[in-house]
Amino acid sequence: MNSSPDVLIMGGGAIGLATAIELASHGAQVTLLSRNFQEAALHAAAGMLAPQAEGLAPGSMLDLCLQSRALYPDWTAQLTAFTGLETGYWPCGILAPCYGNSVPTETRVGEREWCDRTTLLQHQPDLGPEVVGGWWFPQDAQVNPQHLAQVLQQAAQQLGITLVEGIWVKALECRDDQIQQVQTNVGTWQASTYVLATGAWSQQLLPIPVTPRKGQLLSVQTTVQPLRQILFGADVYIVPRQAGRIVVGATSEDVGFAAYNTPAGIHALLAAAIRLYPPLGNFPLEDCWWGFRPTTPDEWPILGQSPYKNLILATGHYRNGILLAPITARLLTALILSGQADPCLADFSWRRFSQTQHYITTKCQFENVLI
Repeated sequence: MNSSPDVLIMGGGAIGLATAIELASHGAQVTLLSRNFQEAALHAAAGMLAPQAEGLAPGSMLDLCLQSRALYPDWTAQLTAFTGLETGYWPCGILAPCYGNSVPTETRVGEREWCDRTTLLQHQPDLGPEVVGGWWFPQDAQVNPQHLAQVLQQAAQQLGITLVEGIWVKALECRDDQIQQVQTNVGTWQASTYVLATGAWSQQLLPIPVTPRKGQLLSVQTTVQPLRQILFGADVYIVPRQAGRIVVGATSEDVGFAAYNTPAGIHALLAAAIRLYPPLGNFPLEDCWWGFRPTTPDEWPILGQSPYKNLILATGHYRNGILLAPITARLLTALILSGQADPCLADFSWRRFSQTQHYITTKCQFENVLI
């Protein structure tokens, strides 16, 4: 058996690392277990911070995303000051070009502003000839996921968090409505509190409705960055990096853990991207990759208390894991350290899935259960 920290976090993605850092910053002793840091959705993402451009409906999810986006400037600045490493945070804004008969009757809605084609081309020259105009989202931004991953791991190490890679959590051992220990490929681990942040793999440990949604992406490279902001189309997004790289994504596929790129997926991305921004067709193709988004039936995360008194849930963030990392870390740290849940967490409870509630509650009636 391994030593017992205050908190044991299962999962080394953006959510797990950010939560570990927030907890350690408040004095908690934290251990984080990861099967493979490179497998986390964090490494496969494009890094958009786009609650407005994503078109989220008004309500709790949009509110949570907006709160988290507002945290990003200070959060990333503090991480950079602490580690000396850059996150690639860039408040570049997002353009959402439109085709056909898409001209709206209202040209300003909240933070977004409609631009006709002439105005749009002033924002970004060389858009496709079918583009008739588009929405400008000045508050949306981006972060470089690979840089953010390095910064989060470095910050965790500097804070004394125990990071253990190569660990497969095989089962959670439950007794008297509490997790007693977790079983792994290298023995058992115990803690006072456990956090489940295993993303698309969460259902392997707990019967909650989190499934993988595969996304394929590609990148091209330029010597001089021609894009001034993110381009967000109906079926593709084009994300410029400040160093000249351009990321194109992403497919959305319910194919389980099919760990490979497909010609059809990459072809669809390239066709949509070149239609939106024709010069992209002449840039050198750099790389292709894929990742697995943790998706719930309503595409909202599962956050907060579980049916087990000392197990906290932090999973199912779908397309918004990077965006929601700072607010998730803050909310869950407050819950763990104070025992009091922010009222907003009620809308993200596992209890909203009635079938899951019945199944887990039934399992909690038994002792010595391995789940």
